[in-house]
Amino acid sequence: MHPAFSVIFFTTASGAGYGMLFLLGVLAVTGQLPVNNAGFAWGSLVLSLGLITAGLLSSTFHLGHPERAWRAVTQWKSSWLAREGVAAIFTYVPAVVFAWGWLFEQRIDGIYAIAAGLAAAGAVVTVFCTGSIYNSLKTIHQWHNAWTMPNYLLLGLYTGALLLGAVAVMSGLQTGTGFILFLLGLLLLAWAAKAIYWNYIATTHHPATIESATGLKHLGSVTVLEPPHSSENYLLKEMGFQIARKHADKLRRISTMSLFVTPLLLLLAAIMAPAPIGSMALVLAALFAALGVVVERWLFFAEAKHVVTLYYGAKEV
Repeated sequence: MHPAFSVIFFTTASGAGYGMLFLLGVLAVTGQLPVNNAGFAWGSLVLSLGLITAGLLSSTFHLGHPERAWRAVTQWKSSWLAREGVAAIFTYVPAVVFAWGWLFEQRIDGIYAIAAGLAAAGAVVTVFCTGSIYNSLKTIHQWHNAWTMPNYLLLGLYTGALLLGAVAVMSGLQTGTGFILFLLGLLLLAWAAKAIYWNYIATTHHPATIESATGLKHLGSVTVLEPPHSSENYLLKEMGFQIARKHADKLRRISTMSLFVTPLLLLLAAIMAPAPIGSMALVLAALFAALGVVVERWLFFAEAKHVVTLYYGAKEV
């Protein structure tokens, strides 16, 4: 599939933003948020809600008529895209109430704690809907599998947690060894899920073949005599995007180094090094992971193959 920048930015930015919002909500419900640290409160909420909003807005740029994006939510009974829109809109309501209580009332109890919990739940539901948009497409083997959803949820939570830690240390807070270990646990889980996903799409293929697609399987091997079109069209541009295996492998290594290996080393340094160096290591880990997840998401789209390409000469998808 053609990796559109607007969708890449949407899924990575909003995923990290919702990951931050989820953690803030959980920390508020459990009474672990620092109520009186204005820098952390403003920094974390502005960043999380800013990433969510920017991501959602950027997703409309991929539409043929962005001004009609509001109509998408009317199809919530049958469309995961519409359900994502509905979930995103409803998540804003408790998120704003939670933000008001924390920022202006210096309170995260009572109604504000309930709002924080609802915002956290809404964040999970929205990312789940985002992942389901791709996971539900049976025509794309690289998306329609058991590992797409865990990757969306874990990478959103992992990158969001790193950003939250970066905001915390930049606000003068001490994250503590427990939080760093939590980050390491998320990193290893996300890394394992991504590695399993990559192995899965490299060793399996869509059950459809050129023989089954043409209905001529009973005749044996089928080859395409002439392509359906003599020049590039929309299907070839959007669904027939191809990336060479060697380039994909190189980008996987770059993504792995930036998204997992470098942050792993930096988080270990954050545990062992003195506070100033440890804080800087945590900030750098968040920045490297942000770069790595963009490369990862570009590959997620670039490596996806639609079954329609079988009619254009592809042997397997």
